[in-house]
Amino acid sequence: MRLVDRIAQARIPFIVKCASTGVESRLSGVSDYASEAGSCPIRYVLSDDLTRLCAALAYSKSSRTLSCMDLIHIPSERVWVEWSYAPWRDELNRYGFPQVQDGFLACGRRGAYLRSSRDGRRGSVRTFWCTGETELDLAASPMEAHFDLDTTEEPDRNGAAVPGRRAFYVVDNEVADAATLSKCFRFEFERTWGDYYDTAGLSAAQREKIDWHSLGTIALDIPLLLTFFLLLGARTGLPQRVAELDRLNRSRSREGKAPLLDHVEVRAPLLPEFGCANGDSLPSGRRGPRLHRVRGHLVRRRDQLFWRMPHLRGSARAGMVQRRTVTWTFDRPPDSGARPSYVEQ
Repeated sequence: MRLVDRIAQARIPFIVKCASTGVESRLSGVSDYASEAGSCPIRYVLSDDLTRLCAALAYSKSSRTLSCMDLIHIPSERVWVEWSYAPWRDELNRYGFPQVQDGFLACGRRGAYLRSSRDGRRGSVRTFWCTGETELDLAASPMEAHFDLDTTEEPDRNGAAVPGRRAFYVVDNEVADAATLSKCFRFEFERTWGDYYDTAGLSAAQREKIDWHSLGTIALDIPLLLTFFLLLGARTGLPQRVAELDRLNRSRSREGKAPLLDHVEVRAPLLPEFGCANGDSLPSGRRGPRLHRVRGHLVRRRDQLFWRMPHLRGSARAGMVQRRTVTWTFDRPPDSGARPSYVEQ
């Protein structure tokens, strides 16, 4: 079952008991988003190949996704995006993010619920995931991400957008234009979670550990989401298919089960095949390079993005690479910077 369906059917409130005071508190959790999931106007479910492509574009150290903020918009005021955990984690490993024992199963899924302004440039993100088959295996991030894709000023790192709430910013110096991320996004604890930790009597070391762990539940999802919306807004878009659930839902209704939610399945565009470049010898007669992997990287030229796909180079027996570049084109209105065209769904 899709993660969004499990959230829509969640009913168990998230209640915690403070070990030091014995006081019980209800924190914002999955069940609080059941109605939001059920009424969300657009729900995207990413195929595994698209998840891998978005992750490769997002996490490559030479990625330029963050320099394309002017091309990105959220297509609706409320959007759900969901993907499988395994291909996402595989790409994280490939691009140097350390493997962690996070309790996820191979069948785990992740998702994000976005609220946005009408122009799709400002809003908030909260992420969700599952690690098992029961409702108790569903979780929501303690933090929310707030974004303004039009901001040009550096944030006040010593202040907070909401009085009394601490703000966190993320910069990855290994990624090109990563400073853009810290300008456009700030991370804050959801109100009930922030109040709970503020009154829990934690030491500075304990609070710092919680802050870092909580930030890790959402920060890595942001580049993937930005890349997905970037590709979604390209002139050619992404292959989409509305899930046909009528027959299945009639069967579920007869069995007394809740109907599954409509959603749009999104796949990766058909990319050209690539292999290994001939590397036994060069025209000059020098011996070619040894077999090695070339990282994928993104280049922007005005209203076009060029993705140089990752490939192997140096082996003659695998054949010559015929094409390693994929181009995405965005519509460019006559007034200012490029903005993608889209169809409201």
